[in-house]
Amino acid sequence: MRLLPFVLVFCFAINSLAQSTYPSPENITRHIRFLASDKMKGRGTGSRENAKAAKYVAKTFKKYGLKPLGTDGFYQTFTAKIRRIVVPDSLRPAKNVIGFVDNQAENTIIIGAHFDHLGVGRQGSSKAEKPEGQIHNGADDNASGVAGLLELARYFSGNNVKEPYNFLFISFGAEELGLQGSRYFANNPTLPLSKVNFMSNMDMIGRYDKGRGVGIGGYGTSNNWPEIFKEVKSDIKFFTDRAGSGGSDHGSFYAKQIPVLFFHTGGHDDYHKPGDDIEKIDAVGEAGILNIEIQLIEQAMKYPKMQFNEVK
Repeated sequence: MRLLPFVLVFCFAINSLAQSTYPSPENITRHIRFLASDKMKGRGTGSRENAKAAKYVAKTFKKYGLKPLGTDGFYQTFTAKIRRIVVPDSLRPAKNVIGFVDNQAENTIIIGAHFDHLGVGRQGSSKAEKPEGQIHNGADDNASGVAGLLELARYFSGNNVKEPYNFLFISFGAEELGLQGSRYFANNPTLPLSKVNFMSNMDMIGRYDKGRGVGIGGYGTSNNWPEIFKEVKSDIKFFTDRAGSGGSDHGSFYAKQIPVLFFHTGGHDDYHKPGDDIEKIDAVGEAGILNIEIQLIEQAMKYPKMQFNEVK
């Protein structure tokens, strides 16, 4: 009888530890606050701040025990072509940041989010009236997605479960310049694309609107998705879109005939403008969105490797 209190305390501690791996608004806020601060000067491709953002992602991957699977540790370097730029140089060094959770499985699930943004208005497609010299912090686009990526990396590396699939977490560079990082990876993969089950992408998931809900694209890219979606239980409102192509990094994988998912909370008046700041982020809503993504991934892992379906 005297052992009972100890057993109860022990079980409570184990349960609390398990629960702590779920995405938290506090962690989401911390990641976005770093990535979207004025000191990061908008994380423009080729800038010191962009390199600092990549280092932050790599450091966090390492903290969570992910294995480096780039071509140079966690990094896969490439040269990005700058478009719509008001300074003369047209090429910039860029990189993807790649971490691997090895469950010794045959196939792998890719989870991605781009970490670059528009810098100080001299590259990319700012919608500000006079963009040059203005810091575009990109809290929603896409510090919110990177925060989600890091929280999912923490969850799937720390849930003490040997899943039936491996995980490849990729933070892409130069997305704002035409999906250049994800296209480079898709053409120069660090593991065989034939072993990829599906790719899940997060781009702008920080402004949840209860009236609209979160959009989840890629619903039509595999015939398995409708059955998998039936199991989702959440207070977060969501809707689906069949399309697998589109203006974000999942499109690079859809082009390689890989099933995809794409999470986004939609456009807003601060899109590609200096006003996309952390004060407007709904971290609680984002945590709820990530829990939907976890449910979908965990349900998908109960199935054999998915078959690709072209959406017409």
